[in-house]
Amino acid sequence: MLRDLDLGTLARYIDWGPFFQTWDLAGAYPQLLDDPKVGAAARNVLQDGQAMLAEIVAGNWLTANAVCGLFPANRSGDDIVLFKDETRTDAAMTWRGLRQQQERPDGKAQQCLADFVAPAGTADYAGAFAVTAGIGIEDKLAEFAAAHDDYRAIMLKALADRLAEAAAEWLHERVRKDYWGYAADEALDLRALVREEYRGIRPAPGYPACPDHTAKAGLFDLLDAPRNAGMGLTENFAMTPAASVAGFFLAHPDARYFAVSKIGRDQLADWAARSGMSVAEAERWLAPVL
Repeated sequence: MLRDLDLGTLARYIDWGPFFQTWDLAGAYPQLLDDPKVGAAARNVLQDGQAMLAEIVAGNWLTANAVCGLFPANRSGDDIVLFKDETRTDAAMTWRGLRQQQERPDGKAQQCLADFVAPAGTADYAGAFAVTAGIGIEDKLAEFAAAHDDYRAIMLKALADRLAEAAAEWLHERVRKDYWGYAADEALDLRALVREEYRGIRPAPGYPACPDHTAKAGLFDLLDAPRNAGMGLTENFAMTPAASVAGFFLAHPDARYFAVSKIGRDQLADWAARSGMSVAEAERWLAPVL
């Protein structure tokens, strides 16, 4: 449990690239700033964003919290079982995996995140985390609404999102170098972090490698994210505050992100059975990949 993270520290981990998507400014950062069509607009919103970021840090407009845990883990088929202790007998959470079923180039396997965790009989580990940088945002948004300042409200939401992602980046670095320590000698600058040159990944429920949003329920229970980080889930598994990130840490040196894309009815039925759901319920949650 890490409460009231230093916003100035998190600001140094911001990847500004996705920030421009809020303003419908397409292009790679920082090249976007010199684009003949949108460069001037991009420079203006970046200047405004960095100015507001300084206000956020100086005035402590937001509170950022984080919680993470490292657990003995093994794969079981396409699932990853996180255990309560080193006896590896009692499961703290079972993360139900999905495997690619689309055609792959010759020699390329159809991947599942469970492939990056060792099977039973080999000691392995996995991590889980939840971070938010959105606590306290409502007061400032109300202030901007009262002033009819939509621009600054949108800017604040965009910056809170960037700070939440920065918190995840900062925490992952701490895990690699200190808490888990499998990359204690890592020395990467922000550009290298953005390019994900480190060992390991942090897949998040709802993203292409893990399109199952329901995994957030087990994850939040595992970490007691409401108590430890002030975070919650809606009935549709959206996180509150909105500027939040949650997921898992996998350390396998070959771990890479991928997209599950579309799955067949056979895997749907198998995943439903493993998850204790009816096929109809599973269809609801996995509709985007069916």
